[in-house]
Amino acid sequence: MSQSMYSPLDLPIDFEAFYLGHQEAFHGYAEAHFGTRAAAEEVIHKVFLEILAGWTDLLSTGNLEQGAWAIVRRAVHDRLELEGRLPAFIVNGPITQALAATRDRIQAMESSSGLYEAIGELQGRQFEVIVLRFILGYPTVKVAWYMGIDDRTVDHHIRRAKERLRTKLQIPQDRKRKGEQ
Repeated sequence: MSQSMYSPLDLPIDFEAFYLGHQEAFHGYAEAHFGTRAAAEEVIHKVFLEILAGWTDLLSTGNLEQGAWAIVRRAVHDRLELEGRLPAFIVNGPITQALAATRDRIQAMESSSGLYEAIGELQGRQFEVIVLRFILGYPTVKVAWYMGIDDRTVDHHIRRAKERLRTKLQIPQDRKRKGEQ
């Protein structure tokens, strides 16, 4: 039997601290994918129960944040796959809304309408940093903290993701480099 999300649990104090420090980002990530807070809360509740069940093992791995994010990613992906749908940030993204509202502007917006689909095709950490940094709007330092990686590693993944998006969307490479006029 699954634990009700409304029943108080007797939790280890370090788990409670982890929950308080991460639940906002986990819920935001899930909500960006599902489009509703209710669906996000349902999935993330199960995620935290799974994290709690493996708490001792996760603590002993040496990188708690990465292990927890792996559980979040898998749970979100599995739910989307089970329901056979695309992430809400693709389906309900600003470009999609603009297209639905103004059908006569479809041609003008078509070139940028592939952005959210291209983001959805990014793999692993590149996908995560783009969603956390640009869709959810978290600063680099917070993204790094949530993912358990260095700020420079976040920047590296952002650069690689932007390059993949540039290539996928066939955007010409900027010829200007830093320091050139």
